[in-house]
Amino acid sequence: MPSELETPSDGVDESEKNNYGDREWENHTKQTDLSELLKEGTKESHDRAENTQFVKDFLKGHIKKDLFKLATTALYFTYSALEEEMDRNKDHVAFAPLYFPMELHRKEALTKDMEYFFGEDWREKVKCTEATQRYVDRIHYVGQHEPQLLVAHAYTRYMGDLSGGQVLKKVAQRVLKLPSTGEGTQFYVFENVDNAQQFKQFYRARMNALDLDLKTKEKIVEEANRAFEYNMQIFNELDKVGSLMAKESQDGELLVHDRRGDVRKCPYYAAQEGKGAHEGSACPFKSVTGILRQPNLQVILAAVVALASGLMAWYFM
Repeated sequence: MPSELETPSDGVDESEKNNYGDREWENHTKQTDLSELLKEGTKESHDRAENTQFVKDFLKGHIKKDLFKLATTALYFTYSALEEEMDRNKDHVAFAPLYFPMELHRKEALTKDMEYFFGEDWREKVKCTEATQRYVDRIHYVGQHEPQLLVAHAYTRYMGDLSGGQVLKKVAQRVLKLPSTGEGTQFYVFENVDNAQQFKQFYRARMNALDLDLKTKEKIVEEANRAFEYNMQIFNELDKVGSLMAKESQDGELLVHDRRGDVRKCPYYAAQEGKGAHEGSACPFKSVTGILRQPNLQVILAAVVALASGLMAWYFM
């Protein structure tokens, strides 16, 4: 007669009970895997980033080369900071297993892209905008004070580059008529990664093997969401600059005509109409807009717009 303390098996044999225990442990392990925590914990941020106006326009092919050049500039400053801190912490126990400079580092590729777009003296022409600088400052802080959180920034950037970045490369080459040989899009080329999907699986496995407690993993997820937020701020900044460039382009079509078309649409010629002063002279707006189209001044213009946006946001807080 069975004791009252015994639990009836109800037809479940010992092997089935063991299998159930294994499955329960596997589910628990999966829920605490860093890669799963990051995937679930950043899903909303990921969706928001994909739905920023800049990204949507990019995917639709609505991007000008000048704006693409500014986006490449933002990437250059971001990866310069990230890879500097990764090099600094390559032996840190919480990051060393994820250090893959040959396979992942992008600064060298971005340097080639910058030279292609801006010329050999590109370092003298470009500036870091406000939104990008905030991202850069955060990366440096993390690398110097909380190296374990570098995992969040590496995950957010490199896993995205190996995935959606490849789609953006094809769009850029098609819309901007960039060379099929890769000039201008070296950032998207991972020469030492033969199979992106397999490498991502391997990278996630390395993440899951990191000796981190649950509290630290949760902080990494929080930092990854912060990284997405920094990226979205850069996208929004680029969107504002793109809108400004589009407006300048429209204005340029009306102002710059050298007496071709309807002169009444030009404020210069309209003001001079009937005075004969415009005979043999050219509209001064042609020179002004020509200067504004120079790449180095566009970067400065972008920085000014970003600064103004930041000041307005601060004023209305």
